[in-house]
Amino acid sequence: MERHFKTMDGNNAAAHVSYAFTEVAAIYPITPSSPMADFVDQWSAAGRKNIFGSTVKVQEMQAESGAAGAVHGSLNAGALTTTYTASQGLLLMIPNMYKIAGELLPGVFHVSARTLASHTLNIFGDHSDVMACRQTGFAMLAESNVQEVMDLSPVAHLAAIKGRVPFLNFFDGFRTSHELQKIQVWDYDDLKDMVDMDAVKAFRDRALNSEHPVMRGSHENGDIFFQNREASNKYYEAVPAIVEEYMGKINAKLGTDYQLFNYYGAPDADRVIIAMGSICDVAEEVIDYLTAQGEKVGLVKCRLFRPFCPDKLLAAIPATAKKIAVLDRTKEPGAQGEPLYLDVVTALANAGKTDVTVIGGRYGLGSKDTPPASVFAVYNELKKAEMKRQFTIGIIDDVTNMSLTEEPAPNTAAEGTIECKFWGLGGDGTVGANKNSIKIIGDHTDKFVQAYFQYDSKKTGGVTISHLRFGDKPIKSPYYINKADFVACHVPSYITKHFPIVRDVKPGGVFLVNCQWDFAQLEHHLDAASKRYIAKNNIQLYMIDAIDLAKKIGMGKRTNTILQSAFFSLAKVMPEAEAIQYMKDAALHSYLKKGQDIVDMNYAAIDAGATAYHKVEVPAYWAEATDDAAAESVTGLPKTVKMVENILNPIDKMDGDSLPVSTFVDHVDGTFQLGAAAYEKRGIAVSVPKWDAEKCVQCNQCAFVCPHATIRPFALTADEAAAAPEQTKLADIKAGKGKGEYKFTMAVSPLDCMGCGVCISQCAVHAIEMVPMESQIEQQEVFNYMVKNVSEKKDMFVADNVKFSQFAQPYLEFSGSCAGCAETSYARLVTQLFGDHMIISNATGCSSIWGGPAATSPYTVNKEGKGPAWANSLFEDGAEHGLGLYYGQKSIRDALEHSTRALLEVPHARPELKEAAQKWLDTFNDGNANQAATKDYIAALETSIMGVDEAIAFLSTDEGKKALGANAESYLAHVKELKAAGKDHCDCEACSLAADILSKKDYLNKKSCWIFGGDGWAYDIGYGGLDHVLASGHDVNVMVFDTEMYSNTGGQASKASNIGEVCQFAAAGKEISKKSLAEICMTYGYIYVAQIALGANMAQAVKAIAEAEAYPGPSIIIGYAPCELHGVKGGMTNCQNEMKKAVEAGYWNLFTFNPALKAEGKNPFTLTSKAGKMDKYQEFLANETRYSRLSRAFPDRAKALFEKNQEAAEARYTHLTKLVDLYK
Repeated sequence: MERHFKTMDGNNAAAHVSYAFTEVAAIYPITPSSPMADFVDQWSAAGRKNIFGSTVKVQEMQAESGAAGAVHGSLNAGALTTTYTASQGLLLMIPNMYKIAGELLPGVFHVSARTLASHTLNIFGDHSDVMACRQTGFAMLAESNVQEVMDLSPVAHLAAIKGRVPFLNFFDGFRTSHELQKIQVWDYDDLKDMVDMDAVKAFRDRALNSEHPVMRGSHENGDIFFQNREASNKYYEAVPAIVEEYMGKINAKLGTDYQLFNYYGAPDADRVIIAMGSICDVAEEVIDYLTAQGEKVGLVKCRLFRPFCPDKLLAAIPATAKKIAVLDRTKEPGAQGEPLYLDVVTALANAGKTDVTVIGGRYGLGSKDTPPASVFAVYNELKKAEMKRQFTIGIIDDVTNMSLTEEPAPNTAAEGTIECKFWGLGGDGTVGANKNSIKIIGDHTDKFVQAYFQYDSKKTGGVTISHLRFGDKPIKSPYYINKADFVACHVPSYITKHFPIVRDVKPGGVFLVNCQWDFAQLEHHLDAASKRYIAKNNIQLYMIDAIDLAKKIGMGKRTNTILQSAFFSLAKVMPEAEAIQYMKDAALHSYLKKGQDIVDMNYAAIDAGATAYHKVEVPAYWAEATDDAAAESVTGLPKTVKMVENILNPIDKMDGDSLPVSTFVDHVDGTFQLGAAAYEKRGIAVSVPKWDAEKCVQCNQCAFVCPHATIRPFALTADEAAAAPEQTKLADIKAGKGKGEYKFTMAVSPLDCMGCGVCISQCAVHAIEMVPMESQIEQQEVFNYMVKNVSEKKDMFVADNVKFSQFAQPYLEFSGSCAGCAETSYARLVTQLFGDHMIISNATGCSSIWGGPAATSPYTVNKEGKGPAWANSLFEDGAEHGLGLYYGQKSIRDALEHSTRALLEVPHARPELKEAAQKWLDTFNDGNANQAATKDYIAALETSIMGVDEAIAFLSTDEGKKALGANAESYLAHVKELKAAGKDHCDCEACSLAADILSKKDYLNKKSCWIFGGDGWAYDIGYGGLDHVLASGHDVNVMVFDTEMYSNTGGQASKASNIGEVCQFAAAGKEISKKSLAEICMTYGYIYVAQIALGANMAQAVKAIAEAEAYPGPSIIIGYAPCELHGVKGGMTNCQNEMKKAVEAGYWNLFTFNPALKAEGKNPFTLTSKAGKMDKYQEFLANETRYSRLSRAFPDRAKALFEKNQEAAEARYTHLTKLVDLYK
């Protein structure tokens, strides 16, 4: 049977197959599985038919638990139903998985297997999630590569239909789910041909239907439950044969040889690996190499993991095998071994195979790369007489010494494979361009292709590495490219930061550097090691200035298309004219939704890029290059410095893979120091702000909106100004606080700036301009001086004032969020107001990703070492976790209150101590006043605890005798006994209480407890918990970053998405209006509620945040947060202006509900927004591609939905005006 070739990834392959067999898909977004659901939604919106002749009904749910419930219900109704998930989402489905399996319903769950959060979150791949489902009763089928996902996914659906046992079909998250391969694709007619339609009819006949009603899901007692549970055994016993039957049918159609367990290698192998997943392809490459050298090695590839079929496993293992290594991609702490290992050992033991030695190893946790060297190490271990029974590969374990030694390995990739690497910046389009490139090569040449994309832990603005392979033979190689024929560095700062990029280039290979430099500047910035490598290995060095070229064309910072064109010109993988045309076709397809002007700019970039590069003649003296500059020393808090040097620096250079286990002994529980982001100094912005002191009116609005805290005002004393670097620009404070007392400067950190330009958009007097970053490098010294040496002027700070709030230190700085991010502007402002006594529970989402990267925390501390304590639990429980933090603090603090009151009752306690204690009690619930009172109380406690000598002297005085009264003499004797016993301090009631209180002094000051999260959490998956926490009435504060979509997982619809908005899972535009979370919260009457938009009304925003925190009860602030995924015209430079437009048009409303005002007899509801300019409403929608793209795809539908959107906005404002009267 002949099938056509297409370039796609594993998610696409699974979605293509599943769509054919699916009638209903219940979905919820989660990385890395969301694309499967999005493909299905797009195809449904476009009218694609499944094998039953209908379009799939797609329903997004509020959480994975809800999606599983919907799957369960839909199956019970008689519709073939599918879902797509991974990781924590899969775990939320487990309760319903038990039910679905117990009721023998033929559902299929497609899973891009992903790591489960433990000591930290990891969004990448391993098998820990699917292994947590072994008990559910789902059959489990595994695939190793993209072609296998296409070929074998039908087995899950076909066998579920016939055998009645539901299937979990899984493949490696990211490594397979996101790896692009040129594969053969199923035709739906061939899939339909294999379906047992009688079984489909029988399934529908068993459905819940009032035409033939039955009861399902009853409850049973202990007398019958066990027996009924065992009655399903025969169905599980039948599954392996059914799976074999369908594998046989597929083999007949395709000419393949898929089995429950497939063997690959020497027929007389003595050393065998057993594994499942993408490592099998790595093992096959190594086996090909070793068997060619005469070694007898092999691999057993497990496909059907549950039900586990031991006889088929034993049949697949060569009779000559004497040593077996079982590889598991999961970790079960405390177990005798991991799941596959235990199954293999049990199978061999039960069969009486005592002459085979089995060892077990862990690999690939969290998408740890597993190259051929790791597999060579396993086969080498199997050679030894004394082998490690349990081992790890791919890491250096110098703590428990379980890791195998790995040596440099030969190239095992298919002969003639061309390998390319591209170092880019998240959001610069490098990854997108390379996806286009590999599809062009795959779909328009006879070559086989592979592409995989590696990311650091930041949002846009992080390091990306694209790994591309293409050649004339099929490509396996599911591992990173270490030596490439072509390497491109798209980001100049990687050169200045001395990333070891050039070491990736094979001798004689091509190295392309994108920069604005001439040769002399390139020579200056290249480190000596890179120069030596280039010269000694005949590297063909090319330079291109795509940065200025992109600006000239009008593409801003988007250099990707120019560089893609340069790649095709240099790589010569196909005729240049053809490549250019295919790139233009791809640009038309990709960017037409954004407008013809964008398409035309990309056309110009494609034409320009093909000739914009030039070759550099490498000087011979580079071969002997040496570095003159000594490495910069790192200063700061010792624990932070150690972490920066040992962990952050290698991670930042994408060299974290080299770190041994011992590096993390101090961080075993996932705890890292704050303030590390300040050490990165990534220098990734092309342009940065330049401040003009003469023009500046000192409003501080530029700092107020800066997402990354890289532009800050400082008030300097005369001495601080005199000691400032020579290049410091100073001005007198022009008005208000500090006038005549302090000097003013606006400091910019060019190496931390993301170059978003948001500050420019807010400066009404044009006192800032964007200039090339290198022209402002001297200002880095100024910024560093201000941060380190200029004291914070408490007299310049006013919490609810736009200008004066900015003289406070931001405790969130230099995050890895997208350039121009609105979320970080809000969060930074909150930390400025309360950061030195904050505790933050951060629900998983964008704000936890930019807020919590390991070892590079953007949250920081002040000079006293105080700052926000930050934690992430899960996605769904952000509010509950936050309430737990509040309760934990409260319980200890309440006990301290009790102890303090007891201290006040002690007659001989010192008066000054009692005075400080009473002041602390008086301000107990006042977050601001209590900070100073706590300091005074601690000082008094410390001076009040007497040493034994001091106590003896005191008790010998008249004052002492008076204080202790009749007990003075006996207590004096007691203290002397203490001294004789070697005790240091008095243990009287006052001193004992004081010592006990001091032992918990970190809990004395009132903490400001905050819960951060996005709309996907607050409106959907976390809403139940959020509602409960707010309803509890406790003093917690919630900050919701409302991007109106699931931004972190790629832009799926949430209940915050609005009518007509095009998101993933809403490909044809959302039909239902936005949930009014604020109004729901207001109905309680005792919750402080605010809707704010920073760029629209700064004064209202900062006032609301200050009021919310001061309110002695629950509060929720919902901040409108334009996102890069909104596609705002002009980019995120206009983020804050877009907020203003949203409010002016009436799209977003500003208001507060303050219950404290009600207690004062005032109206608690304040509507700040005026009526929207409805003549501007449609213009506002058209300004964002999340709306405008619908007009191009479905113009009539768009017109109707946009009108409905506007009508809803008008009705909402009318309703809000009525609330003003209602709450009077």
